[in-house]
Amino acid sequence: MNFLAHIYLSFDDDEITLGNFIADSIRGNKYKHLPERIQKGIILHRHIDTFTDAHPTVRLSTKRLHHNYGHYSGIIVDIFYDHYLASNWKAYSNTPLDIFVNDFYDLLEANYNLLPIGVKRMMPYMISDNWIFNYAKLEGISKVLNGMNRRTKNKSKMNFAILDLERHYDEFEKEFTSFFEELTTFARQKYISLTEQNKD
Repeated sequence: MNFLAHIYLSFDDDEITLGNFIADSIRGNKYKHLPERIQKGIILHRHIDTFTDAHPTVRLSTKRLHHNYGHYSGIIVDIFYDHYLASNWKAYSNTPLDIFVNDFYDLLEANYNLLPIGVKRMMPYMISDNWIFNYAKLEGISKVLNGMNRRTKNKSKMNFAILDLERHYDEFEKEFTSFFEELTTFARQKYISLTEQNKD
């Protein structure tokens, strides 16, 4: 899953949110210096990714893209799924998306010293262009895909995937909706298990 899903699946827990968000920038066990609850957010992120990658519904979505994008298909589906989460946000949260996202940006800025260098480099662009809020719009997704393609030096051709999203919009949305219900249940159970550990 992409940024918005990982933030949402932290269940309004600030330290879990930080860990869940920064996890992709941390290799192996190089997180032991961080506060314990942030470490648990990193572990939660990894559980979410493992569940997602193995799920048959997600594989249906990636299979639709595989011919054109090969091993980049999974990354593209993560971005597509964040679009559906953002565009259907009212079905998932009582907090308006703009407020939810701005609160998250405030959380990052308040904990800047804890962030990995890669996240610190990305933050100004993410906030100034409001990436996460703009996932709700096809134009926003197109910009993300173009940026990802540039980062692969045009090898991935991910910029063209917006056409696949438009062409198969309803199929991808149906797959996301079905999968995300299961993922939310799974992630909540993992969250409870992780955060209840070591409690008296």
